Amino acid sequence: MCGIIGLFNKKENVCSEIYDALIQVQHRGQDAAGISTWDGMKMHTHKELGLVTEVFKSKETRSYLTGKIGIGHVRYPTAGSDKISEAQPLHTVNPINITLGHNGTLTNSEEIKSKLIKTHFCQFNTNSDSEVLLNLFAYELYKTNFRKLQNTHVFKALKGVYEKCQGGYAVTMLVAGIGLVAFRDPNGIRPLSLGSKSDGLMFSSESSTLTALGYEVLCDVAPGQVIIVTESGEVHKRKIIRNREHMPCLFEFVYFSRPDSTIDSISVHKTRLRMGDYLGEKIKQDYGNLSVDVVIPVPDTSRTAAMQVAYKLGVKYREGFMKNRYIGRTFIMPGQNIRKRSVKQKLNPIEIEFKDKNVLLVDDSIVRGHTSKEIIKMVKASGAKKVFFASASPPIRFQNIYGIDMPATKELIANRRTTAQIRNYIGADELIYQNIDDLKRAAHIGNRKIKEFEDSVFTGNYCTGSVTTEFLTNLEKKRADSSR
Repeated sequence: MCGIIGLFNKKENVCSEIYDALIQVQHRGQDAAGISTWDGMKMHTHKELGLVTEVFKSKETRSYLTGKIGIGHVRYPTAGSDKISEAQPLHTVNPINITLGHNGTLTNSEEIKSKLIKTHFCQFNTNSDSEVLLNLFAYELYKTNFRKLQNTHVFKALKGVYEKCQGGYAVTMLVAGIGLVAFRDPNGIRPLSLGSKSDGLMFSSESSTLTALGYEVLCDVAPGQVIIVTESGEVHKRKIIRNREHMPCLFEFVYFSRPDSTIDSISVHKTRLRMGDYLGEKIKQDYGNLSVDVVIPVPDTSRTAAMQVAYKLGVKYREGFMKNRYIGRTFIMPGQNIRKRSVKQKLNPIEIEFKDKNVLLVDDSIVRGHTSKEIIKMVKASGAKKVFFASASPPIRFQNIYGIDMPATKELIANRRTTAQIRNYIGADELIYQNIDDLKRAAHIGNRKIKEFEDSVFTGNYCTGSVTTEFLTNLEKKRADSSR
């Protein structure tokens, strides 16, 4: 999972505002950060491993990133690699200066890469599918035989990209002589929003970035759509791919996106409220024998759903954990020992809220199950009589292949296990999962035009292209703890 930014400003260098924007999407990637700018003559790029504030801590670093258009990127590696060479934006000078920031995963990148090496003698410096995407666009642009580069050449090149690429992707690019280019995969799996204010335009993975920095949200980049913002600020749009089903990622609403964001006109906050409503109704109807004294969320993402669960059950809602906000998202951390230690450092129970009570813990999801197990141990050690556990999403049984750094399938606690087996493993007195239809309904109500969602982590149904066994096997190997 990554966060991408694209920015045009009529009057000022964009570096400082891209920096501010990257802070707003830092939750989408904490391994590396980078910014590229174009000043009309030269491309400037700086990227390193680390948080945004670490990568751009010196004023000297930011001072040479001049230009009124630019892109930014924060990164989680989606296949286990955390090398500086794979930090983005990525850059090429053939056939012209291009930098690219990518959120997502191409499921056929190895096939594309092989063809590019044979037909265009491309050289690759990384194992990143983002570099494949960059080189594919560069090659398609070269094939247009342009003399003076125009928007039509970019649209034609991206038509070739769309025809060859499979997977989920949202992209911002700087193309010398053109300006800022943004596009989104034909199913709209990965999010990308556009906003404006008097002196500029901004693309972001999250609409909350736009509103936080004073932009008015104009629209989401449509599935299969390309938007060009020229160096003079003119906006050109073209829908390259039509008649594909719009299927945004369901897990964005569960976990990754900020609650103050909207994705394809669907409020993340309201979706999570409805998730809590439906989960509370299920518990009330199917688990009426539970004597719940208090509902406590596992911070932070589950708070919204937990409040509604408490409301539906007619019991107290309490905050029961103090959270260290300087510890990252544990299910993405490499290595079980690191994750286990991080859980204890990240959350500390407020014992008075648990002692002598039947507690219902609500979390957004259960991935490996190790975090849930450690939390339940903490709660029982704090004196809880019974600990019930509810997940606001269904069991996660399959790996994500569209840009979320899920563990290998064999490391997912729900893969090939029953709810009873999972309950016993995590040590809960009862375990309740959200129904998949209720989760879809929670999002669908926000935009009734969207009929289906990319829900493969729950169902195993991959919606793009032909996902081969070989691809899944290779991804499994890369994501396994042993390869980290």
